[in-house]
Amino acid sequence: MYTTAVTPVVAETRTNALALVETIDPAAVAVSTADCDLTYRELDAWSNRLARVLLELGARPGARIAVAVEPAIEAAVTRWAIAKTGATPVDGDAVPFGIDLGVTTKARRGKLSDSVGWLVLDDRSTLVRYMTGSDAPITDADRMPARQAS
Repeated sequence: MYTTAVTPVVAETRTNALALVETIDPAAVAVSTADCDLTYRELDAWSNRLARVLLELGARPGARIAVAVEPAIEAAVTRWAIAKTGATPVDGDAVPFGIDLGVTTKARRGKLSDSVGWLVLDDRSTLVRYMTGSDAPITDADRMPARQAS
C-alpha cells in the first residue's frame, strides 16, 4: 500500500518533466560546451544508461543522491538520470545525512565525504557498465526494487 500511495506523485512529476522534453526536437542541442554538443536524443539515451547503473546501486523513488560532477555534459546526464530513477539530486559538496548514493568524477572524489558510497563516472569499471548498458527508456517496473523471495 505504501508504495502505491507514493508512486503516483513521483510518476506525475516525472511525466510532466518528460512531457516537456518530448515537445522539443530530439535533434536540438540540450547541452553545449566548447568541445561538444549533446542533443536531447543523446541526453535521453545517455541518461537511460546511467539511470540503469544507479538503479542497480539502489537508486529509487524517494532516495537522495549526492551530485558532485562539474563538466556540464556529465552533470546534465547525471541529473536527468537521477530524475528518471525517481530519486532526488542533492549537492555533493555539502553532503547532509540521509544520502543513499553519490555520483562524482575522479578529479572530485578525493575532496568528498567518505560517508557516502560514490559512483565515479570516469572510473574504468563504471564506464564499462555504463557504455554497455541499455539505452531503452526507463519504466516504472525498472524503478521498483525487486521483491525479496521469502
